[in-house]
Amino acid sequence: MNRQKNQSIKIMVLGGVNEFGKNMYLVEIDEDIFVLDAGLMLPENEMLGIDIVIPDITYLIHNKERVQGIFLTHGHEDHIGALSYIVRELNVPIYGTRLTIAIAKAKVKQQGYKGKPNFIEISTDSFLEFQSAQVSFYHTTHSIPDSVGICIHTTEGNIVYTGDFKFDQAATNFYRTDIQKIAQIGGEGVLCLLSDSTEAEKPGYTQSESKVVKQVIDSFVHAPGRIIAASFASDLIRIQHIFDAAKESQRKVAIIGNFTQTAVDIAIQYEYLHIADDILIPFGDIHTYPDDEIVLLTTGIQGEPIEVLQKMAKQTHKQVTIKKGDTVLLAASPLRGSEVIISRTIDMLYRAGANVISGKGTFNTSSHGSQEELKFMINLMKPSFFIPVHGEYRMLKAHAKIAKECGLKDNQIVIPEKGDVLEIAEGSIRPAGRIPSGNVLIDGSGVGDVGNIVLRDRKLLSQDGILLVVVTLNKKEKKISAGPEIISRGFVYVRESEELLVEATNRVREIVVKSISKDSFDWNGIKQEMRDELNQYFYEKTKRRPMILPIIMEV
Repeated sequence: MNRQKNQSIKIMVLGGVNEFGKNMYLVEIDEDIFVLDAGLMLPENEMLGIDIVIPDITYLIHNKERVQGIFLTHGHEDHIGALSYIVRELNVPIYGTRLTIAIAKAKVKQQGYKGKPNFIEISTDSFLEFQSAQVSFYHTTHSIPDSVGICIHTTEGNIVYTGDFKFDQAATNFYRTDIQKIAQIGGEGVLCLLSDSTEAEKPGYTQSESKVVKQVIDSFVHAPGRIIAASFASDLIRIQHIFDAAKESQRKVAIIGNFTQTAVDIAIQYEYLHIADDILIPFGDIHTYPDDEIVLLTTGIQGEPIEVLQKMAKQTHKQVTIKKGDTVLLAASPLRGSEVIISRTIDMLYRAGANVISGKGTFNTSSHGSQEELKFMINLMKPSFFIPVHGEYRMLKAHAKIAKECGLKDNQIVIPEKGDVLEIAEGSIRPAGRIPSGNVLIDGSGVGDVGNIVLRDRKLLSQDGILLVVVTLNKKEKKISAGPEIISRGFVYVRESEELLVEATNRVREIVVKSISKDSFDWNGIKQEMRDELNQYFYEKTKRRPMILPIIMEV
């Protein structure tokens, strides 16, 4: 197909930079928009009560007729987790490999979406034709099979998005990088490379999974009793290691939890998990085997494996209780901000009598490439322009430094911010405006209905509590019919603070009596006067600023 010369090439970032997760990048070729990944992010500590965070897709909604599709690199939540919320607004094709599509379908269903998204399965042999460009794919090595990088072919050169990757020379078939195809793409000419920056601060090479599986097998062989292995449901390479180690140590594996069973069933159905005969047994049969022949596998999403282990240690789990002699294999790599929780969980497991195997130096190798692998990708691609993505700012900065070591100049490298529009034209890459970006907060079934003001109120409530001031007035007779009554939650212990609250009640009464005696009565004014007076009084006495909600009723 002979295509006309592309007149406009723009790259936009909706998520995945200066943060972990929420990966979503837009490539705009003339009038066509190509969406690369659609991930979620776990809430930060100050996002109280928030379940997940997704990108702001306002720009895509306003230009929905131009969106050619969403192209997925792999099945991890930080790359597919926002799909169910996006397809409610955009009816566009979603392209992904076989396993990625299967996991995405399960995720969309789990998140309660009742519609039928237009999923289209692709392979690394697929070559998709669009009006302005063509799209192809290549295999990458990650902790989940069917991971791919994406190449958008324009008349000005290729635009490549690596997705998550590392180079593991001993990787098995499902995880092997197609280095030959990457080199071929580089040989055609790469206009711009968007590359994974997760381990850009880590020198050398990422440890091979072939070494990890030996460590897991060794742990299984020397464990005296039951083994409880915890992992993320989408970390299929680690789950495969657990089944391989169970075979080598002549143990049976029982699965805990429905979600874990679903994840394993999908992987088995598509033949991405190879399990020896008679290894997998129903959970109800574990009591028919000695403890030293049993492995209990629990997985989950986000922080769930850690929460499950805590319940087991506290003896509140419905199925399993940690007992003396158990070995807990924590095969879930720590999420950002979860270090304290993991440390506390390990302490609880030891206290319950278990031996815990986790942390650096064991089997928690990264599934992202370190500095030498990032250099290899840049040297294979030989890009004219380079955009580091997928990581916090310090990681993007470290990746930019790596690119300079590979020969790229400052004017060829851009560290983007969310919402940036970068235009490639006339041999340069330059800013070309901004689009709406930021965080859309998901709280229960609410999508985007919690904003900064609500979060601020939640933070205040979590810090100093709340006071309700209730008073009932008879405006006709100009007197108080009931109250004032002060109800405290999370501020002070009422039984030990009677004098404080009595004085606060008296001050409210004085304000009300003074105000109601006037000819005109200002509801908002009296409420604000209550807030001001009580705020000052409580801060003087307690150095706290509770949220104060006056409620005035009339009879």
